[in-house]
Amino acid sequence: MSNKDRVVLLTTLLVIAVLISFDLIKDLNEGVEIWHLVIEGAAGVLALAGVFYIFKDLNKLKHDLQSERELTANLKQEAAQWRQQSKEYLDGLSKLINEQLDHWQLTPAEKEVAFLLLKGMSLKEVAGVRGTSEKTARAQSLSVYAKAGLSGRSELSAFFLEDLLPAQ
Repeated sequence: MSNKDRVVLLTTLLVIAVLISFDLIKDLNEGVEIWHLVIEGAAGVLALAGVFYIFKDLNKLKHDLQSERELTANLKQEAAQWRQQSKEYLDGLSKLINEQLDHWQLTPAEKEVAFLLLKGMSLKEVAGVRGTSEKTARAQSLSVYAKAGLSGRSELSAFFLEDLLPAQ
């Protein structure tokens, strides 16, 4: 149920409770039978119970939202700290990868493709980033693999990344 739905329901129940209260007062002054007053009173109490239930639910949602916001802020801060701490290492890794790509005598376009492949992009995504066709991206990736003496994307990734993970 959306907040708008809750507000509409809350307002409706409040109006019902108020109208029943006025009717009960009028009925008391007119001397209406007791069973009629009990039934109307029960309906009014049920409407008020619904109002309190919705208020309780709204309050819980407010606290849950605040908790989620705090968690999100903490996770963002944690991610920023990790990026800052790892930046030096990543910069060094990037430099070493670039040196290896130079050693393989890749063209600037092939180097860019190699980096994008190492980031995990598909050939379609590589083509989109570089503004080329998928066919061109495929040809350049094959050229990268050939110059590096590797059979494909997994070997390219493994060449640079396999030593980063601990042995199992």
